[in-house]
Amino acid sequence: MNRWCKAGLRSAALMMVVQSAWAAGPQAAPAHMPPPVAALPAAPAAPVAGHADDDGRIRIQLVARDQVDLSSEISAKIASMPFRDGDAFHAGQTLISLDCSLYAAQLHKAQAEADAAVQLKHVNDRLSQLHSIGEIDVEEADAKAKEGAAEVAYMQATVHKCSIAAPFDGRVVKRSAAAQQFAEPGKTLLTIVDTSHLELKMIVPSKWLAWLKPGHPLTVNVDEVGKTYPATVARIGARVDPVTQTVDVTAALAGHTPELLPGMSGWASFGAGH
Repeated sequence: MNRWCKAGLRSAALMMVVQSAWAAGPQAAPAHMPPPVAALPAAPAAPVAGHADDDGRIRIQLVARDQVDLSSEISAKIASMPFRDGDAFHAGQTLISLDCSLYAAQLHKAQAEADAAVQLKHVNDRLSQLHSIGEIDVEEADAKAKEGAAEVAYMQATVHKCSIAAPFDGRVVKRSAAAQQFAEPGKTLLTIVDTSHLELKMIVPSKWLAWLKPGHPLTVNVDEVGKTYPATVARIGARVDPVTQTVDVTAALAGHTPELLPGMSGWASFGAGH
């Protein structure tokens, strides 16, 4: 085959390659190019603390209105502490009894001395009427009687501190001492919490202040017990957080709810207005 024929064959082959590429269309990518990367879905926005969820509910937590650390006002040995961690008690029940035999003896002594001072005053008053005693003696007897009465009152108050009663209905959170230990003034012996008056703490968007007022009704579903309870807004915070644009709100539960405990949590749902 002469060179002119070979050149013609090469030209024909080249034309066939060009025509094949044109037929494939512009979508055909060169073999050396990597496949396109699929677009990733956008990440969901993180929830903002204190704002409502998609259903308009607000996260809440149950807190006790009062929690008290009980301590002794006097130095004495602990006679008894009948309640242990978790035990329930009623207002007025004795939670801590101290061994106050020494203080009781001092009270008896003070009462005897006060009685003697009163008798002396009566005698001096009678002698003064008979002009058998000087005025200064009468005044000294009167001062002695007042001093004795003051000492009795002081010892009575001291003995009264030997028994510590519950200030409200509640439960024991923690015992920090035991019977036969020595109680020092101001040192915590028992931590108690008021379970009869639980409150709901929540953080709501500040724009809700346009309609949310004290007394507004709501319902709260408590996670731990799976029940729903009625409540009302009791207090609204005194300031709006300028960063999160939220405000603290406190609500009060309606009725007696002995099954609920401080620290439980749930969701609050508001009625009309939201």
